[in-house]
Amino acid sequence: MASRTRDKAKARVESKDTRPSATAKYIRISPSKVRVVMDVVRGKSVVEALAILENLPKAASEPLIKLISSAAANAEDRNFAAREDLFVAEIKADAGPILKRYQPVSKGRAHSIMKRTSHFTVVLDAKKKEA
Repeated sequence: MASRTRDKAKARVESKDTRPSATAKYIRISPSKVRVVMDVVRGKSVVEALAILENLPKAASEPLIKLISSAAANAEDRNFAAREDLFVAEIKADAGPILKRYQPVSKGRAHSIMKRTSHFTVVLDAKKKEA
């Protein structure tokens, strides 16, 4: 049984994605609102994506600027590629835990308020050099 565990661990290490990435968890913005902004920057270069996000009047722009900047810093730190050579390969927003609150209404009833949170993930990749 132990040999199977070692094999699985070895396979997991070999299949691990080595591209630079960054995650942000428990961000208090609904995933559906964030995905609208993410669709704008997906596939763009890092410099272009940051420029777009700085001029976009959405609440999700600020955490995404920090996240993409962090992933770019991770890439430079690991000598993967320079900031100018990177582009946003993958970017996604998953649902986090929902904070449940209640609003009292007439006749002793209550309406539920769902305060949604998100987990963001961004993966960068280097542009292919054309010969």
